[in-house]
This record gives sequence, structure tokens and C-alpha cells, in this order.
Amino acid sequence: MIDKKEFLLHSIIRAYIENLEPIGSSQLKSMYDIAYSPATIRGYFKKLGEEGYLAQEHISSGRTPTTEAFKEFWNDRLDFELNNVDYKKLKTLAFNMGVSVFIQQQHINKLQRVLNIEDVYMILEFSSSSEQFSPFEPTPSDFAITIKYSSALYRFMSGMIDMDLDDILDVSKQVGAMQLYDELNRYIQKSEFNILNLKHFLKFSVSYDLDEDIINNFIQGGVMEGLKAGVYFENMLPSGYIGIVHNTHINKQKVKMLVVGELSKDYEYFYKGII
Repeated sequence: MIDKKEFLLHSIIRAYIENLEPIGSSQLKSMYDIAYSPATIRGYFKKLGEEGYLAQEHISSGRTPTTEAFKEFWNDRLDFELNNVDYKKLKTLAFNMGVSVFIQQQHINKLQRVLNIEDVYMILEFSSSSEQFSPFEPTPSDFAITIKYSSALYRFMSGMIDMDLDDILDVSKQVGAMQLYDELNRYIQKSEFNILNLKHFLKFSVSYDLDEDIINNFIQGGVMEGLKAGVYFENMLPSGYIGIVHNTHINKQKVKMLVVGELSKDYEYFYKGII
């Protein structure tokens, strides 16, 4: 059961998301018809400030949630079970709310055959039954990569028949089969990649003077490598921003989706609006 202090913290975060301005105790009470007196609310505001969850520029001004408060709020509230996304709604909301969305098509590739070419090369043949969706141009479902032969790697790969491409990529990195890893990753990087509201991302990149390599990593799709469903903060983006990763579907096509925006955006509204 949520306690009084946590309830008030969630209330002021919600109020700030709606108004994007400091919130006072009387204002918060009237906004949500809170039963506690303004004095009681101010007392809890003081405690939350001491704990690093609320900030106050001036003694007479209202409070604003801190970055740490937003991070905990979204960590607790975001649901990563996103089964299907409406592309048109996603595109509209990304522009209207001022967030950027990075979408990478995920082919459902499986290893079908491993061919030994005279103990010099190995050919790994993959096949896929994935369907394309409208934002991307269709590409062949089947593909093959060529790597140098070794008997140990040949035996190893022969035991991975019918394994998914993503799983093989993870295993190859774990065991240090870097040529295999690089070739598979190169194919994935060439997979269909789309960015919604690139202008917003570039504007914030300039504002925070992001390194050119970091910017290129985003706009060329390299950022998607290895991302798991979840939230990302300063390990990926400047303070005050959030990255939210989902493995989901758009028009029945499996995709990995990264949403990037300010912590103060209303992501609950965003996710309700794209399904």
C-alpha cells in the first residue's frame, strides 16, 4: 500500500508533468482534492526535499521533482509488455509530444545450414519468415555470411542449427568468436531502421553538445545493438532524459523500439495512445 509521502511525491510529479512549473502545497491540494492540509503537505515536501526528491529554487516558490524522483517514478510505472503498436498513432504522438523514436526491424532468422568450403571458409545460411511493414522497403528474408573455417567453430556452429540469429549473436560474443559476431552484427545494422522525429533528437544533441560519434551511433542504428527491454538514463543519455526500449510489433512485424525524450514527458499518455 502506498504511504502518504510516496502518494504526495507521485502527485507532485503528475502535477509537474501536466503543468511543467513548480507546484505549491495549496495548488497541489486543489488540483487533486487531497484531504491533507497545506501545512501537512509542506511538511512532507520538506522531507522529500531533504531526501533529494524535490527541489525549490526560492523559499517562497513551489517545488519541482528532481531527476532522481522522475527516474524512480518511471522505473516503477512503465510496463514493458507492449504487444503491438499502431504506426500512424506512434508517428503522430512522437511529433506532438516532442520525443524521438528509433525503430529497428527484427528478422526472425534461424540458422539453417553450415557449409564447409574446403577447410578454408564456412558459409552460414539463415532463413526467415518475417513480414515487412510499410515504413520500410522490403529486403530478402534469407541471407548467408562467410567466415574463415576452423574445425572447432564448424562443430560449434553445426550444433546451433535452428537457433535464432539474436541468440547466436549473443553466444558468439560470449565465446569470443569475433569474426562471426562482427559479420552478424553488420547484417543487423543493415536491417531496416527508421527514426521518427529525428529533428527533435538533433536539436537536443546540439543543445547538449553531444559527441559526433554518439550522434552517429543513434542515427545510424548502432545504438540498438545489445539493448534489452527497459529504461536507460545517464548510461545512454544526458541527465534529465530517458530512453525506453521495447521489443514489440508494428503491423505484425517484430521490432525493437527505443523512445527518447525528457523525463518530464507524459509517457503513460504516450503508451496509451500508440496501441
